[in-house]
Amino acid sequence: MLKNVVILCFMAKQPVVAVVGHVDHGKSTLLDCIRKTNTTEKEAGGITQKIGAYEVGHKTSDGNERRITFIDTPGHEAFSCCRKNASCAADIAILVVAADEGAKPQTIEAYSILQKNKIPFVIALTKTDKPNADAERTKQSLAEKEIFVEGYGGNIPVATVSAKSGNGVSELLDLVLLLSDMNEKHGNKKSTAEGVVLEAHRSRTKGICATLIIKNGTLKKGHTLLAGSALSGLRIAEDFAGKPLTEATNGKVAHVCGWNELPSVGETFIAYENKKEAEEAARMFIEELKRPHVIKEKKEELEKLTVPLLVKADTFGSIEAIKHETERLGNEKVLIKIASAELGNVSENDMRLAESIKNSVVIGFNVEVDAPARKRSQQSGGREVHLFDIIYRLTEFLDEEIKKRTPKETKEEIAGQARIIKIFSETKQTQVVGGKVLAGTIALGNEFRIVRRGEHIGTGKIKELQKMKEKIREVAEGAEFGALAAHSIPLAISDIIEVVKTVEV
Repeated sequence: MLKNVVILCFMAKQPVVAVVGHVDHGKSTLLDCIRKTNTTEKEAGGITQKIGAYEVGHKTSDGNERRITFIDTPGHEAFSCCRKNASCAADIAILVVAADEGAKPQTIEAYSILQKNKIPFVIALTKTDKPNADAERTKQSLAEKEIFVEGYGGNIPVATVSAKSGNGVSELLDLVLLLSDMNEKHGNKKSTAEGVVLEAHRSRTKGICATLIIKNGTLKKGHTLLAGSALSGLRIAEDFAGKPLTEATNGKVAHVCGWNELPSVGETFIAYENKKEAEEAARMFIEELKRPHVIKEKKEELEKLTVPLLVKADTFGSIEAIKHETERLGNEKVLIKIASAELGNVSENDMRLAESIKNSVVIGFNVEVDAPARKRSQQSGGREVHLFDIIYRLTEFLDEEIKKRTPKETKEEIAGQARIIKIFSETKQTQVVGGKVLAGTIALGNEFRIVRRGEHIGTGKIKELQKMKEKIREVAEGAEFGALAAHSIPLAISDIIEVVKTVEV
């Protein structure tokens, strides 16, 4: 019998799982099923528009109780920045694909992010309870996009689930935990915490708050957190459910308030036991940002009409999404540029700023307008505030705004050409002529240019128009006509008269 044997029990860390995929493919509904809650109805338009982090317990097929952290990410194209941040925070991912639709644009985008960040993932085929759902056809559509699942030339695990009935969900979670264990996602609980800022916002009662995912180590009361140049003394810390938190370790969600400034979403945070060390690290970060650099504006941007946006939003993630949208909007004549982007309701100061910036547009996303700001907006000369709670409606508005503000250009088009074939009579200012329409139409009242041997030499106007000695209003291509024409110089046989119209382009 062996003596003095020490058995080390090393537990795998709580995995952090990102749920990604195309808009309306059932990501939030799947999480609702897992968490036994209902958040989908609370989202404007049924679309998740910010990142949420939740912890759930799962009893595996072998009877063990395990904890999993889930990150719910927006599927709309505008929120690709959020999806990248979530993927950077995650250990494992679930790529959700609706079995009634197959691979879609954000499916491909999410797959590319997972590949780039080398994050293990499982594909969940959702909506399998729909009449037109076809799991095999969906796997084929993925293969056509070079996403090869098991059984279709690849090694990507796949699970079929119904979020409505719950079928297949337990098996999916078993698969997630198996992937986590296979990829050895361990953490050191003895070190101070470090991880990723998942979301940040400004609370009226608690100040600046941030949702953190702990990637390694342990976060304790008394630590000082640093994310970029943002510091927090960890005065208020809560878990994902809003309950007070005194300690959190690998894979856990921590909601921390009391930052001195808004931390950037996607920024790495580090916990320090010594406050002075954290402040020194923040000072060094700021000094690095002050290093000289030159920002060159492109010549073509300087030539465009700029439409400045003043954005107020509920979260930093929403601001990132709006920035993402504005980057792809505009045309060769109009540039959409964010002049200001802050958290919170639209205030009177925002309205003053808007009035001081020419052509500016005030946008509010998931926020309200304060009473003084509303009053100022309604005053003569005040800026209108445009409020939105769904990203694609904001995009549609900006598209229309660009169309309205695009400078109009005019160009001339030839509406009709005719050759003079006979001169019947003439006075000092008019002639009776015969002609043949070469292209387009010649109409009563048309003004025309006189072209002789390829050069414009004068102008004129059709005073009367006849065909077969009958007065008419218009004559078409190929027909001959007689006309009484006023002119700046006399017409001659073989001259071309051109009727020109001006159109906006």
